[in-house]
Amino acid sequence: MKKRIAKETISAGVLGAFLLATSPTIAAELPTAAYLPLKMAQKAANAAMAKCIADGYRVSVAVVARSGSTKVLIRGDGAGPHTVGSSTGKAFTSASMGQPTAKLAGLIKDKPFLDGLRDMDPRLVILGGALPIKISGKLVGGIGVGGAPGGHLDEACAKAGIEAIGANAK
Repeated sequence: MKKRIAKETISAGVLGAFLLATSPTIAAELPTAAYLPLKMAQKAANAAMAKCIADGYRVSVAVVARSGSTKVLIRGDGAGPHTVGSSTGKAFTSASMGQPTAKLAGLIKDKPFLDGLRDMDPRLVILGGALPIKISGKLVGGIGVGGAPGGHLDEACAKAGIEAIGANAK
């Protein structure tokens, strides 16, 4: 019986040593989670705000993580109170669905049976003005702008934010 216990203990020890020896290799092969660092989120928001200010628009800018949680929210001087909710909702929508919000709005317009998308989550705002943020092809968040006189103008500011951090929306 002692020989059996000793043999099982040695076998378990060898297995444990093997796992410890190989775990760094296995861990190194696992993909790392893509995320949007706060510093990049701030830079994107500031660049989007600067573009809108230069164009004469009073807006709010929101940047959200892939999870939809708000990382940065800037309300510009003179921006309407509704712009906080619209920019945040647009950013959430773009991060959640991985698409520009103008594209989603156009999809619903062209295919009215998809209007139910608006009701999937109360945080969704399907109006032009937000873009997904993709780094190295991975969706890491969304940027939304609200307050310019047209979703296409909001989107132009959001695009300036994405370009400032070297990300893309495609």
